[in-house]
Amino acid sequence: MQNKGIIKFATAVLSVLSLYALSFTFFANKVEDDAKAYANGDPAKERSYLDSISSQPVYPIFGHTYQYVKEREIALGLDLKGGMNVTMEIDLSALLKSLANNPTDANFNQALENAQEKLKTNSKEGLVSLFVSEFEKLSPNVKLASFYSTKDNSSDLKIDDSNAKVKTYLEKQATSAIERSFNILRTRIDKFGVTQPNIQLQEGSNRILVELPGVTDQERVRKLLQGSAKLEFYETFDNHEIFPLIQNINNILAAKQPKEATKKAEATTTAVDTTKGAKPALLSAKKDSTSKDSSENMAALAKANPLFSVLSPATYQGANGEQGLRPGPVVGYVALKDTAKVNEYLREPEIKAVIPPNVKLMWGVKSISKDAKVYELYAIKGSGINNGAVLEGDVISNAREDFDQKGNPEVTMSMNSTGAREWKRITAAAAGDPRNEDDNKCIAIVLDDMVYTAPRVGGEIPNGVSSISGNFTVEETKDLANVLKAGKLPAPAKIVGEYVVGPTLGKESIEKGVISSVAGLIVVLLFMVFYYNRSGMIANFALLFNMFFLVGIMASLGAVWTLPGIAGLVLTIGMAVDANVLIYERIKEELELGKNLKTAVVDGFKNSYSAILDSQITTLIVGIILLITGTGPIYGFAVTLVIGIFLSIFTAIFITRIVIDNRLEKGKDLPLYTSFTKNLFKGSPIDFVKDRKKYYIISSVIIIAGLASMLIKGFSYGVDFQGGRTYVVDFNKEISTIDVREALTKSFENDAPEVKSYGSGVRITTAYLIEDNSDQAEKTVATKLNDGLKTLNTPYEIKDAQKVGPTVANDIKVSAIWSVLAAIAGIFLYVYIRFRKVSFGIATIIALLHDVLIVLAIFSIFDGILPFSLDIDQTFIAAILTVAGYSINDTVVIFDRVREYLSDERNRNQNMATIINNALNSTLSRTVVTGMSTIFVLIILFIFGGEILRGFSFAMLIGIIVGTYSSLFVATPVVVEFIRGKKSAENK
Repeated sequence: MQNKGIIKFATAVLSVLSLYALSFTFFANKVEDDAKAYANGDPAKERSYLDSISSQPVYPIFGHTYQYVKEREIALGLDLKGGMNVTMEIDLSALLKSLANNPTDANFNQALENAQEKLKTNSKEGLVSLFVSEFEKLSPNVKLASFYSTKDNSSDLKIDDSNAKVKTYLEKQATSAIERSFNILRTRIDKFGVTQPNIQLQEGSNRILVELPGVTDQERVRKLLQGSAKLEFYETFDNHEIFPLIQNINNILAAKQPKEATKKAEATTTAVDTTKGAKPALLSAKKDSTSKDSSENMAALAKANPLFSVLSPATYQGANGEQGLRPGPVVGYVALKDTAKVNEYLREPEIKAVIPPNVKLMWGVKSISKDAKVYELYAIKGSGINNGAVLEGDVISNAREDFDQKGNPEVTMSMNSTGAREWKRITAAAAGDPRNEDDNKCIAIVLDDMVYTAPRVGGEIPNGVSSISGNFTVEETKDLANVLKAGKLPAPAKIVGEYVVGPTLGKESIEKGVISSVAGLIVVLLFMVFYYNRSGMIANFALLFNMFFLVGIMASLGAVWTLPGIAGLVLTIGMAVDANVLIYERIKEELELGKNLKTAVVDGFKNSYSAILDSQITTLIVGIILLITGTGPIYGFAVTLVIGIFLSIFTAIFITRIVIDNRLEKGKDLPLYTSFTKNLFKGSPIDFVKDRKKYYIISSVIIIAGLASMLIKGFSYGVDFQGGRTYVVDFNKEISTIDVREALTKSFENDAPEVKSYGSGVRITTAYLIEDNSDQAEKTVATKLNDGLKTLNTPYEIKDAQKVGPTVANDIKVSAIWSVLAAIAGIFLYVYIRFRKVSFGIATIIALLHDVLIVLAIFSIFDGILPFSLDIDQTFIAAILTVAGYSINDTVVIFDRVREYLSDERNRNQNMATIINNALNSTLSRTVVTGMSTIFVLIILFIFGGEILRGFSFAMLIGIIVGTYSSLFVATPVVVEFIRGKKSAENK
């Protein structure tokens, strides 16, 4: 093989990068183990230890901090770690009403109502487009501009503009509202204190996905996410005005500390000059303390200066060495880990008593440092009787990112007429002596009680149009413009989907995932050695590299591991051997042609490339479709599958080749079979084409029975397809599902839930109050659920909870249908382009439909009979698509051999039936070996993967068996039918 050096270098680089990516998890776990040992079971002590070490280097050589390695450790999804997953939907109907100033026009409101109804069944077309279309039907002679054109948006819309232009304007406003909501939610979540939160804007929709690992306070999360954005403008205090109060707070806190600590630090503490005084003593002590007792001194100083031990005052140092308080509203800087402590201090009754009513201490929204998370504390001045803001954000008519005359990024803000009048008065009062810039006051822009910026007022602003400049980046001006528009047009966010996983269920999922992965790997390794002897060990070597690279790449990409992601890893183990099997079987064939071992290896690799690429690309098509359409756990499965496909090709073709070549260069042999497998499948005489009609009948009987069951019995749909709430409840003893259903039917006011056995407990699904998105509805359902369960007089634990609104459920179903259709179309197109025969493409589609219908038939017929759930949900669709990819993987390998035989001059006089039989028999060993290795892995996943993956693994298991069957007995024989039909038509 040429370019061995490049392959070895690439393998070495990939190995080093994978080790580096995985090492973050090792060092993060090491620190956390130390914290657990130090805390000895005290959670508060453990958190304190981790906080104290967050900015300390814990990674040798590179010196990475604990915070750095923690952010880069292997990320676990909610189903493995526990926590809360929420789908937010931005209410664009409220936005459309608000932009039109909430009109009472009957046709306007009816058009909006019609659009909302149509959106439930036509999610591919947006609400704005549907609304404009419905309005034109009801009011064909009325222009929408009459509702939407105002003085404030005159630069965008005129009163006589067409509906098409209004539509463009509304779509732009809707996109802007969604982006604003996304930024606001992101900021709220960043301040929620969750480790490794995840927030994603679902492209092409008005939905935002939020994942909060480890969260247990569900009500707090709902309030946080659904609260309306509150934009306000506040006057501010200057640092020197408020700092005496800060010192007083520190002194009050110090007085509460033990007197010994205060005396010990007395010699090194001094007062701070509020004009140009000395730097705070505690900060100097931190810098100058070099004695061996420094840690003791620091502890004493922290007790003597509780506030200043966590808050660094905003000071400056002049050119001549003088020190003093920095002008402006920022009074100090606090590390993120200490903000909670400062908040705790400020809430103490003695402290609240000394803070004047018009003084508000608020946090800046962004860290001032990229390396360490440090936040500013602002001194905000309350105004009026209620000590509130001087101006509310609803007066903003527009805001946009811009550039000043020097080309620096800035934000241009416009106000309506009411706001302009107030703004003139406020800025006139804030503007001081024009000759002294420091005399000018600052105005703080506050959203959700967080200060986004506090620009200094340069002078009176008479027309309501202001420019906000500063040390901004272009991205920051865009964010600030979005913030300013947040107080303008109400587009409320509501929770339409929710998934809560208890920590115990997450722990169980990790254990089962690890067990199934290790067991699956061991079985495949043993099977390959059993079938291919020492050559199997070489394949295993490549497989282990595959697994190592896969986990390393996932870690380096920051990909989140979910339970379906682990299933993808397990499936990759089974499917990764396929390329090696194709190579080994081809080498065997070359040897049987009389070639020597080295030539057989070279030709075996060369002649198997086509089949390897064809088989892997068809599965890749499915993986890409799942990447595009999948969300949450399904997306994790798709990421694992796609990366695994590329790695399987690389390790099988290159790493296996290097090991084999090295072995041959040393004069060693290459045993490709054991005594048991030497003559297995050799010269197999099966006539697949002759008996094809028998197989057609078998398949038809199963499909017809399945269709009958689908019509009569139907399916059991998962909550993500039908909407509703579902709960997984574990009891400490076996309990009847009938008893649970009866208890909950009474509790849910005769709205009978669906109750099924689920592992050692039950799974409860109910549509009770599902249309109600209020917080009260959530409390009501939770109360009634617990009230009903309590009547069973058996201890229980709710380990998993999920809510899916009707619109989300409908969108998921529509997306699933499109995913399946896209997969079928993509695979058909690839097969047609690759083989240039329509008959091959049609046979492929028939085989696909055959496989899907049989799996559906089994799920319908056996639902309620088998002792585990057979729900049709997102994971089932993922399984079906993966089965489709696998089935075509098998089929194209056979088609590839058919194409090879057709181009061989020696087969020119043979008929199609003979060629297809020969192709099927020549690839039979590959089909069986790959199928068996994958089936073994799926059986292990089915047994050990846990209840959550049982339906998924069962669908995969049945699908792989059916897919292997259809490749041999349906897809390829169907080609004969089309060719014969074509010849008959030509003869006529």
